[in-house]
Amino acid sequence: MQGPTIGVRHVARGNARVPFKEIAGALLPRRYELSLVLCGDTLSRRMNRAYRKKDYVPNVLSFPIEKYEGEIFLNLRKAEREARSFGLRKEDRIAHLFAHGCLHLLGMKHGERMERLEKRTLKKFGFRTISPTT
Repeated sequence: MQGPTIGVRHVARGNARVPFKEIAGALLPRRYELSLVLCGDTLSRRMNRAYRKKDYVPNVLSFPIEKYEGEIFLNLRKAEREARSFGLRKEDRIAHLFAHGCLHLLGMKHGERMERLEKRTLKKFGFRTISPTT
């Protein structure tokens, strides 16, 4: 069984061993087409200003495009800083933010249900998490 189609674009330097395709497959419909942009502070702030009219550096932004298509901008720099402050590995934090972004693409809002789904999914893939996400 094939999962969602994911295109990953690295705008920021760095790497993390996170199974993005598998996590997306656990959360998104099979026919979903996802573009994932791994970026830094500058691009994430610019996107936040342009599309949300908010002037701060976000850790993740999700943009649903169609019912089965969306885009996630995941800020690797902010995720790394948050991981250090939360006592997590950077991969734990990046996986959490990616799962969080996927759930937003499905229209899910912050709350207990979202946190439960995030934790269950991350546990399945061996990642630790803390709350809140934002």
